[in-house]
Amino acid sequence: MRRITYILLGAALVLGSCIDEVDSSVNPITYGDGYMEVYLSTDKAAYTPGEEVKIKLNKMVEGNATIRYRHLNQVIEETPLTSNEWSWNPPTDDYKGYMVDIYTIENGVEVIKGSIAIDVSSDPKMFPRNGFLSEYGKMSESEINKVMDNLNRHHINYVQYQDWHYKHHMPLAGSVSAPMEVWKDIINRDCYRTTVDGYIKAGHERNMKSLFYNLAYGALSDAEEDGVSEEWYMFKDDNHGTIDTHILGSPFKSSIYLTNPGNDDWIDYIGQKTSDVYDVYDFDGYQIDQLGGRGTLYDYWGNELDYESGFTKFIKAMKNKEPEKRLVMNAVGGFGGQEIADSESTDFFYVEVWDKPTDRGFEVISNTITGQDNLNKNGGRKTILAAYMNYDFGKIGRSYFNTPGVLMANAAIHAWGGAHLELGEHMLCNEYFPNSNLTMNGELKKSMITFYDFITAYENLLRDGGNSWTGVDAVSLTGEINFNQWPPQKGNIATVGKNLDDGKTSVIHLLNYTNAIHLDWCDTNADQKEQDLIENKEIELSIDGRSGTIKSVWCASPDFDFGVARTLEFTQNSDKIKLTLPALKYWTMIVVEYE
Repeated sequence: MRRITYILLGAALVLGSCIDEVDSSVNPITYGDGYMEVYLSTDKAAYTPGEEVKIKLNKMVEGNATIRYRHLNQVIEETPLTSNEWSWNPPTDDYKGYMVDIYTIENGVEVIKGSIAIDVSSDPKMFPRNGFLSEYGKMSESEINKVMDNLNRHHINYVQYQDWHYKHHMPLAGSVSAPMEVWKDIINRDCYRTTVDGYIKAGHERNMKSLFYNLAYGALSDAEEDGVSEEWYMFKDDNHGTIDTHILGSPFKSSIYLTNPGNDDWIDYIGQKTSDVYDVYDFDGYQIDQLGGRGTLYDYWGNELDYESGFTKFIKAMKNKEPEKRLVMNAVGGFGGQEIADSESTDFFYVEVWDKPTDRGFEVISNTITGQDNLNKNGGRKTILAAYMNYDFGKIGRSYFNTPGVLMANAAIHAWGGAHLELGEHMLCNEYFPNSNLTMNGELKKSMITFYDFITAYENLLRDGGNSWTGVDAVSLTGEINFNQWPPQKGNIATVGKNLDDGKTSVIHLLNYTNAIHLDWCDTNADQKEQDLIENKEIELSIDGRSGTIKSVWCASPDFDFGVARTLEFTQNSDKIKLTLPALKYWTMIVVEYE
């Protein structure tokens, strides 16, 4: 058996000049004052079964290097590295994640040089990874490809087009027969048809679905001129005196006046306007938004409205109007979650998280995801969280995201089977997507690549059913570290356990809070501390609801070895498992396989 050394991803590998962004799909990504020495890329974000994968490497690795292909911890194939461009034909099984890594043997030690994940899925809704776009000014094909290459490297398979539209009640600028080439968005920015078309084309070339954004029930101040009736609005009083309004001041061109999402005439009107969009642009679907609970509202005739139920009706109508198009709807703070789920027409669950972090800390994340899982009547739909990091800090002005806070939030989201809407032309720091007050430093950029590789390569463990959450007891055999079952406690390592449906696999997530100064999931003031690296600690585990002879134990982490799995030696005594934990920074996953 080869000895293995790990490379901690937070440490610089090679010093070099600092470049602020990825220049192309084959250039190294920068971080801090160095760069990722071995930068792998693929031509698409995901692949259909039987589709060839094209892989590139920024430069050749010195010495005798080997390419290794794995599904989970099973090696499928190994071949010598002989070129910086090659192709691979994965197994034709549907809905599988793979890890490709490059390694060398140095002084008898296996050294991982770099890796990349591959998702083989005929439909992206099985493992959705949602990104966004928010600016549509005049752009060249090269500039568009630069943005999409970066999303592609993170395996983003759905892209929502925020603030692309002309008016909420008339998203298409111009007409189907004469669409406008340039128009003003809600904040009076120029949007170009060539840019929107270019992004959609670039997304399709990478197997990404493009979803256009719009509210379910928004109209601007000139809506009456465009055929919107006063009878379609929602009112704050029972004599239609005051339309419920989302107030927007300058430089926005209008506030947003809320229509009734369950009104048949409004549904017919906006349904046709939506079809007009599809007639001009090759969008794959509609990312539907709302504004959360609005209190008691009335229709034009004074009847109290159950506008949550209107969401179910609205979604079904949009699906009936355009059955081939994809739909996703935001459950703002969970509002309307049941009604959105009941439509059974959305590709995945999407929740904008507004719970105050101080109320429940990181339990906000786990409770939101498991709450959405419980709404799944027929199962299958996954959850994406729009959860804005460093929220208050981002209001102050331009600065950097706090890397530890972002990574701790992502570790929790992914360990609980969710994914995080956060990446576009920049990383999100609040609900106005074009806002780029906070940017990623080089270290965070590099870590985000490894996190997205990790959730893609191990999607079958993280998000492929098996939501039988279970307790895991863990103890340090030397007393140097402390554990507790989720939810996390400051000073401890939290355990999250899941038994898969196959009856033979258990997954244990170790999430590090030993250095945490707070348990605010969004790290709103950007002051969370970096977690200390924990290495080579002897621990003992026992998993509720699992027994039998253990066949193998292995682990992987986005924080070391570029997420590549390693087999662990262990001893079993009844239901207790003793092993040496090789490393834990923010998140390490341990997998126990039974005979």
